[in-house]
Amino acid sequence: MGILNNIFSKVFPSAQAAVDHAVDVVKDKVENITGSAKNTVSNGSEQIKEKVEQSVSAANVDVTSILDNLAKKHPEVLNWKTSIVDLLKLLGMDSSLDARKKLAQELNYTGSTDDTAAMNTWLIKEVMKKIAEKGGNVTHLFS
Repeated sequence: MGILNNIFSKVFPSAQAAVDHAVDVVKDKVENITGSAKNTVSNGSEQIKEKVEQSVSAANVDVTSILDNLAKKHPEVLNWKTSIVDLLKLLGMDSSLDARKKLAQELNYTGSTDDTAAMNTWLIKEVMKKIAEKGGNVTHLFS
């Protein structure tokens, strides 16, 4: 899921940074240990990485605030809450029809990609659902 993962990395940047930092700390500690203890800690570092990734992905990230703050700094007025094109622009991503068709394919869109209005409406809803599944707080967008 290339485009969707790219969206996640832009929406959850601090979460990814936390995972990367935790992994680096564990690796540094492992490098300082020798012999059989190193293997034990190495195995433990993988478990720690998994737990950190699980806790980070389960964290309730206020995506709305993150995106609202980005929108305030953007030179264009963007309606990212209801427009997939505007969301992609806000995140500095390719918002072309071709990119949206690829995203639709990634997300298993079954409608016609020639009906761009229907596809775009479906895409913004589906992307927001995926963000919510990842721990992003976007529930108010579904009311």
